[in-house]
Amino acid sequence: MLLVHTAAELDAALADARAAGHKIGFVPTMGALHDGHVSLVGLARTYADVVVVSIFVNPKQFGAGEDFDRYPRTLEADCEKLDDLAEIVFAPSVDEVYPAGEPVAAKTAGPAGETFEGAARPGHFDGMLTVVARLFDLVRPDIAVFGQKDAQQLFLVRQMAATDYPGLKVIAAEIVRERSGLAMSSRNRFLNAEQLDIAEILAITLATVSQLIHEGMDIHAALAIGEEMISGEPETRLDYLALVDPRTFARVGSGYTGSALLIVAAQVGDVRLIDNHEFDI
Repeated sequence: MLLVHTAAELDAALADARAAGHKIGFVPTMGALHDGHVSLVGLARTYADVVVVSIFVNPKQFGAGEDFDRYPRTLEADCEKLDDLAEIVFAPSVDEVYPAGEPVAAKTAGPAGETFEGAARPGHFDGMLTVVARLFDLVRPDIAVFGQKDAQQLFLVRQMAATDYPGLKVIAAEIVRERSGLAMSSRNRFLNAEQLDIAEILAITLATVSQLIHEGMDIHAALAIGEEMISGEPETRLDYLALVDPRTFARVGSGYTGSALLIVAAQVGDVRLIDNHEFDI
């Protein structure tokens, strides 16, 4: 595995692979890697000859008062996790990604980026798409892998890629969970033992509500039960629990049939957690 920090080093590291016509796989991350990230890299390896993993904590997708400074930076440990999985780790500085005097084209998520996570974190998805596009331009991958846990992010990346990167295949990786059912996240490390137990309610609620809807309960009634389940937990503040059409990320209601995505966000202590579950109605 080769660790590089600049675009020039990245180009040099990929030159032989490109010349040989090898497929380049890409997994963008913000580091603090866990088994969920490792699964993304493993999936990329099944599609590509050479795998690049980026580690970059993007300041543009953190709003005022969010945890940019607190977000864990664990580059050495991350590289150890990737040693036998990725050929290249790209860990650029902020100045390398956003060079002075070279304006980086800003991306806009549009209306779909203003709901749910976008409403809770204004500007987050614009910043996310901007850095993802910048990394796509630097790495020039054939395939890119994103986790399904960040469902709205995945939807928006696919939407952007279809327009701006038509030759790029965006692949979704299944959510990796703790034994308790809690979706793995770099932020889980900020939960104490009691809060980790409390946080299990997100996965339990998703399973319960999806089963109730599958059995024929009215969508709004089932969501109300789910909201009560989460709101009744100590140290927990529900942000949203909603059912959306995964093709549009718009809310759906009574009478809807087809593929559905149940999404949830809640604060446990001072840690914001998200999760989702896709099923058919």
